[in-house]
Amino acid sequence: MRKNLSLYEINTRVFLKKFADKSGNINISYVPESYWDSLKEKGFDYIWLMGIWKTCSSAIEGFCYEEDLVKAYSKALRDWQKEDVIGSPYSIDCYEFNPALGSTEDFYNVKSLLNNKGMKLILDFVPNHLSVHTHLLKTNPEIFLEASEENYNTDNHTFFKSDNGKYYAHGRDPFFPAWQDTVQINYYSLEARKFMDNVLLDLTDVCDGLRCDMAMLVLNNTFYSTWVGALKNYPRPEKDYWADTIAKIKAKREDFIMIAEAYWDLEWVMQQQGFDYTYDKTLTERIRSGYIEAIKGHLQADTEYQQKSVRFLENHDEERTLSIMNCERNKTASAIIATIQGLKLYNDGQLEGRKIKLPVQLGREWAETENKLLKAHYDKLLSITKAEIFKSGKWTLLEPEPGWDGNFTYVNMLSWLWTYKDEHRLVVINHSETLSKCRIKLSLEGFPEEVEFIDLMNDKTYLRSAEEINSIGLYVELKPFNTHIFKF
Repeated sequence: MRKNLSLYEINTRVFLKKFADKSGNINISYVPESYWDSLKEKGFDYIWLMGIWKTCSSAIEGFCYEEDLVKAYSKALRDWQKEDVIGSPYSIDCYEFNPALGSTEDFYNVKSLLNNKGMKLILDFVPNHLSVHTHLLKTNPEIFLEASEENYNTDNHTFFKSDNGKYYAHGRDPFFPAWQDTVQINYYSLEARKFMDNVLLDLTDVCDGLRCDMAMLVLNNTFYSTWVGALKNYPRPEKDYWADTIAKIKAKREDFIMIAEAYWDLEWVMQQQGFDYTYDKTLTERIRSGYIEAIKGHLQADTEYQQKSVRFLENHDEERTLSIMNCERNKTASAIIATIQGLKLYNDGQLEGRKIKLPVQLGREWAETENKLLKAHYDKLLSITKAEIFKSGKWTLLEPEPGWDGNFTYVNMLSWLWTYKDEHRLVVINHSETLSKCRIKLSLEGFPEEVEFIDLMNDKTYLRSAEEINSIGLYVELKPFNTHIFKF
């Protein structure tokens, strides 16, 4: 069974400008089929079109020019103009395709095209909130978290007075100020839950999976701790929202993929709620730190948990990896991500070495020079890891030992083994600044006397004695920030 797949994220509103017509018009249908073929050739299984839902342009002027946002715009795009600010794709009016990007039929055609190539279409779902200017405040006000005048008078940053004369909460993360361009959906309301269930069930017809933004915010405990002051008239639901809802989705479409953006050590909880995958930012941070023992410890987690983890170096919320780690560190960091268990997430521009993180409110990006060394590395790495052994094989974490008896120095190496049918891949990575030497214990019973080790990353071949490896291990010496991926 294919469990260790890969996902490619595209900032759709910006990305489509690469394929604009002569008049500057954009449309998802303008993307040439050869582009989707190129992603298939790299081994991607899922394509995430981020930011395709209808937004409220009326909210831009009032909410997209806060001081911190303006600073971020200037950092990312030195010559930005007001017309470049197109609003947050996570403050949406409703789950209708943004007509500025294409028609419903256009997006259906893209889904069909991807499916015919063996890829699946992933879209966004924002469970926590909608735009503060959503038309649903008029047509379905019962789904939102209504507050009191007292709430508003006490905290008019978190609460607001709507045009209908009632008070509502803005969406928020409990550790940060409220997002004032949003209105909070009330997950203590059965009407709201039913409404969102219907939205989700409808979405199973237009895509193959959803990446659920800040999915843990709607858990009963989290929702209560965030909104206790506004929940006086709402009893606590018996169950968390996700478990029953995901069961309904799977009953309609068993192969539908649910991905949770989740933090605060709630990843396992979200997997138990039924999510197929949950974000693994902890690993990202440990790879950035370069502390090998922390990375090893993280990779000792239960196999099922790891296979349901989203492994990434960057995404639209994170700083670009090349702005944090140099090219050489990027190479081994990416090799770790590409060769472990779980869903591997790559961000558009990551493979070419982009350095500038673009605020999601901007519709234009700065032209950057391609990092040829990093691009060549990713081309090689993805050509290796698209093989079926990395998607369907068995992964085993290994423990490199000192390079020779009596050497008690710290072994700064990471290593694991993939097996699939009669195939084997041995991965050895030196994600450190020092030369490292080690021995790796392998069982080569049944192999010929001399075993051919083909280093796929470096295009070299070595002959080694099976008897020697069985008795003392395979000796490996690696320079700083280098990787072996041996086929044997």
